[in-house]
Amino acid sequence: MSRELPRDEDEGTEPPEPPTGHVSTTGPGIIVGFALTGLVLGWLLRPVSIRIRGTAPTVGWTPVLALILVAVILGAVAWSTYRDLHPKPGRPPRRLEPHQAVNRLVLAKACALAGAMVAGGYFGYALSWWRVSEAALAQQRIVQSLIAGLASVFIVAASLLLERACRVRDGDESDLT
Repeated sequence: MSRELPRDEDEGTEPPEPPTGHVSTTGPGIIVGFALTGLVLGWLLRPVSIRIRGTAPTVGWTPVLALILVAVILGAVAWSTYRDLHPKPGRPPRRLEPHQAVNRLVLAKACALAGAMVAGGYFGYALSWWRVSEAALAQQRIVQSLIAGLASVFIVAASLLLERACRVRDGDESDLT
């Protein structure tokens, strides 16, 4: 039993050109949008959680340290990628496998947006505690939220550096972005 494939009626036309394969860098507008969304959500967290649970959540040191670790790892990957693709004069660039390049680019874009939202969330949560002196842990929550927000800003910066490290010269056969 054989199945005949349908034939195109326009057999004489040329096939469409393949896509160029260029991905634009993450712009500041989308990062600011994600950060503002996180800011509003973080600011709303305290009153909503007090209304629902009767108490506001605390910010522990474990998530803060995890954010710092993620920022350091992203920075190291960005440095390694840049060093491999943009070597010093006289040394040939190392070839990055296409799936590795795509993985790093997707990682950079995702972490930039997630980091912006998390930074906004922590800064919004710290802002919600501003001028609230009657709470026993208000100062601790503000300090830890600000440190976590700053670590998230470093995640965004390292992600953008990784994204830019994936860029290569136009016309290079290993063009990543």
